[in-house]
Amino acid sequence: MTAIDILQLITNEVQTCTRCALHTGRARAVPGEGPPTAEVMLIGEGPGYHEDRQGRPFVGPSGQLLDDLLALAGLQRADVFIGNVIKCRPPKNRDPLPDEVATCTQAYLFRQIEALNPKVIVTLGRFSMNLFLPGEKISRIHGQPRIVEGRLIVPMLHPAAALHQPQNRPLLEADFRRLPELLATVEREAPAPAPATPPNDEPPLEQLSLF
Repeated sequence: MTAIDILQLITNEVQTCTRCALHTGRARAVPGEGPPTAEVMLIGEGPGYHEDRQGRPFVGPSGQLLDDLLALAGLQRADVFIGNVIKCRPPKNRDPLPDEVATCTQAYLFRQIEALNPKVIVTLGRFSMNLFLPGEKISRIHGQPRIVEGRLIVPMLHPAAALHQPQNRPLLEADFRRLPELLATVEREAPAPAPATPPNDEPPLEQLSLF
């Protein structure tokens, strides 16, 4: 299967998922979106109110800020794949529970990463950071890239942190401005992770459509 086939399969599974209790309170699941050839993947925590209504990641106020931050890195939403640790909104936006994180990441997120094979993963907030850098504090290591299993992980504050505490916005902006430099460094120096599927002669993949 090609990357786009795998990602579409995961999307279909997420939209009908009943693996944990979160499905009982959702309006729509939020599988994630972006091109299957994306070199940069951003991983947030979970859907909020607006995401739950639209079935798309980062479409509320945090999403508007994320678009501005991507622009600082010379990127657009169409250039990156955006997903979340969990795919359904928790009640009253509470923190996801450990069993919810474990279920959703094993069933969906890690499969998305394998299919995408991104050069850089940007974690937004502590929950996604903890998947790759457990025990660290986001306030201490934000913007500091780490190599984890051969892939560059860049922990960053969640955009919501800048909305709730405006003093965090300059930190986020500075971290995003470094993304082009980090991506260039990966391309020059770090060997790319093994592709999830053998190369073939198929035509270039188009943007993954979730609708």
